[in-house]
Amino acid sequence: MVKYWKDLARMPRGMWILAVTALVNRAGSMVMPFLTLYLTRQLNFSVSQAGFLFFLYGLGAIAAGPLAGRLSDRLGPAAVMKASLFLSGVVLLIYPYARSMASVMAVTLALAVTSEAFRPASMAVVGALVGPRDRKSAFALYRLAINLGMSVGPAAGGLLAALSFRYLFLVDGATSLLAGAVLVASALRVGREDGLPKTLLPWRAHADRRFLFFLAAIFPVLVVFFQHVSSMPLFLVRELGISTAAFGFLFSINTLLIVLLEVPLIGRTSHWSHRKTLILGALLSGAGFGAMAFASGIVFVALTVVIWTFGEMLFFPGSAACSTELAPPDRQGEYGGLYLATFSVAFAVGPWAGTAVLGRFGGRVLWGSTFLLGLISAAMLSRLKEPERALSVSAVPGPATAAVPEL
Repeated sequence: MVKYWKDLARMPRGMWILAVTALVNRAGSMVMPFLTLYLTRQLNFSVSQAGFLFFLYGLGAIAAGPLAGRLSDRLGPAAVMKASLFLSGVVLLIYPYARSMASVMAVTLALAVTSEAFRPASMAVVGALVGPRDRKSAFALYRLAINLGMSVGPAAGGLLAALSFRYLFLVDGATSLLAGAVLVASALRVGREDGLPKTLLPWRAHADRRFLFFLAAIFPVLVVFFQHVSSMPLFLVRELGISTAAFGFLFSINTLLIVLLEVPLIGRTSHWSHRKTLILGALLSGAGFGAMAFASGIVFVALTVVIWTFGEMLFFPGSAACSTELAPPDRQGEYGGLYLATFSVAFAVGPWAGTAVLGRFGGRVLWGSTFLLGLISAAMLSRLKEPERALSVSAVPGPATAAVPEL
């Protein structure tokens, strides 16, 4: 197990800069896990209104992903990441001053566009700096930084929410601004700036049938995952009577498992095909959320979190690496933007559909449906063809970055 941690030492400097930036930003990320509770408790919005606002956030993120990806290919990913962190920090500080439905809709849409722009740019950084052999490990390192921060953020958020929801926005916004300052101070450069295209290249990702099938295959399990920020807190707090502090503790279980085990797990399974990794990840995810249909207390819920966390640890680095390897080297941002737009569509559909099913049919129907969606994703992924670069990894000579083209 120690070997897999030592292997991270060969990651390039840019990957560590990206990891530190993500760590600082996510250490204060506490708004989204508690947003449904803020909207329904503090602003007295209905469950359906809260679900609609998550849907609106998803719509903004759908637009932000492809646009930010294209801008990353044109302007460079570092510039896009800086803009995302600074602008989203400002929006978070403004958010609690919005009280009416119209004003909350406006700031929610602004938050989606500004914050989600970071993600395709960060994928472009990984695609540019790390070769196919180590991409799963690189994404595991990135997620390690995110989850180290998330092990603090939601847990602290549960305590702060008990005092005042306003503190959540203050801390989250401040850490976004701080992360932007870290990125500026690091002077991150990805490839040669003069190697960037002078104009935007024509769209290609939307016409790549293999890439579109891959996106369709991962979509059902993404809908499942996004229940953890929408219907899951409502189910646990309102139906099972679990406190907000205990709910924050469940997030800490998830993030601490990822911090301790994801890097060794990805190292141990790095030789697996993308198809095998993603199928098992989808099955564990569906099983973990589906088991909540039988939940009766915090201990049982914690066990379900452990199950779907193992699914997450396999699925997310694997899908990100697969997406990156399906993309041409000069279109990492474009393909990453469309990949993340799929997450955003799932974020728009998942919370809205999940809260609707929970409100009308109850928890058992909802969690049974998540198990079915996991099976659907696994069945589709069983037909996934491996990217050519993934199949030829063993033939790549030298260190991980030796054959990586510059942007």
